[in-house]
Amino acid sequence: MERLLVELVEAPTVLGSEAPGQAIMRRAFAGLGLEPVDVALDPQALRDHPGASPFSWDVSGKQNVTAVWPPAEPADGRSLILNGHIDVVSPEPAVLWSRGPFAATRDGDWLYGRGAGDMKAGLAAIVGAVGALQRLGLAPRGRIELQSVVEEECTGHGALACVLAGRRADAAVITEPTGGAVWTSQVGVLWFQVRVLGRPAHAGEARAGENAIEATFPVVRALRALEAELNAHPPPPYDAYPNPINLNVGIIRGGDWASTVAGECVTHCRLALYPDDHVGNLRRRVEAAVAAARADPMVAGFDVEVRYDGFARDGYSIAADAPPVGALRVAAERAFGVAPAVVASTATTDASILQLYGGTPAMCFGPYAESIHGVDERVHLPSMVQTAQALALFIRDWCGLKPAS
Repeated sequence: MERLLVELVEAPTVLGSEAPGQAIMRRAFAGLGLEPVDVALDPQALRDHPGASPFSWDVSGKQNVTAVWPPAEPADGRSLILNGHIDVVSPEPAVLWSRGPFAATRDGDWLYGRGAGDMKAGLAAIVGAVGALQRLGLAPRGRIELQSVVEEECTGHGALACVLAGRRADAAVITEPTGGAVWTSQVGVLWFQVRVLGRPAHAGEARAGENAIEATFPVVRALRALEAELNAHPPPPYDAYPNPINLNVGIIRGGDWASTVAGECVTHCRLALYPDDHVGNLRRRVEAAVAAARADPMVAGFDVEVRYDGFARDGYSIAADAPPVGALRVAAERAFGVAPAVVASTATTDASILQLYGGTPAMCFGPYAESIHGVDERVHLPSMVQTAQALALFIRDWCGLKPAS
């Protein structure tokens, strides 16, 4: 598992560069004696699906990599999807890292590198669990599909392509870095951009222009006010968090010359929503907040537009007493030695895609990691091993096992 993880981390699979990592996963699945099968992303089929997010980039040629561990006869066990994503977020600014972000580095029980925790250790644990059961001479009584998907960090369209290809099961485990907890609920996510158009002018006559960067400040304040409204009365189980709905101002691009009043500013944001809300409602509230900001004198007279590109995802929940949740918790307790917590996540994952649109009850469960999406991301290697052990026990309990023929 560690060798596979090192190889995966050293493949910098940021958006648009996932292919080298998927080649590694094909070899890993083939090394289990399984036949790797690619599931392509069809741009039009995705755009036609009600669960799709808007996207402006080219996805043609992108592939998920899957493999089926077929059931032994009699095939009387329940089916299972084991899912992980190969894509990672940018490590920039890399100068902040104490080591190269794509140079997998071990220090004691920790492995450092972008994607080590989110979520390539989870993919390694999937391969490790299946390989261990095979070395014991065992085969599942139910169909198990292994999935390495793309685009989880921006749309979830890799998992959605698998759903469109008919990939469903009686349960799914997404091996996100949950720290041994079982995630049974998660927020939805909306990505949006606010474009402000001003009027450029020479900096020596700045009052003759309208600065789009400065006009963006009241817009951000209005969005922060909306964030506060959304956090005022969180429903259970999100009332356990002080601020479950987070607005992130992730990218800002404005102006083109230090001595020119900025004529354009585009701000990219992420905002969450509760599982009982819908992304369409949040869009309307975002647009209302931006419209209200135009009453500010700093914004009056500017052309302000809200655009959407990327995540437009509802949240989801699975009952904490659902059969697959109970079985996974029992398996995890045996592997980790303590009963795992049941957690509502303030992030989103492909679990919502598999459950909402594939009808597959889905949970997240995986190793302990730190600084995901941050500097010096790292994963605790013993927890990766324990994750694989828990998955193997869950396969035994959920799918059933018998001696391989």
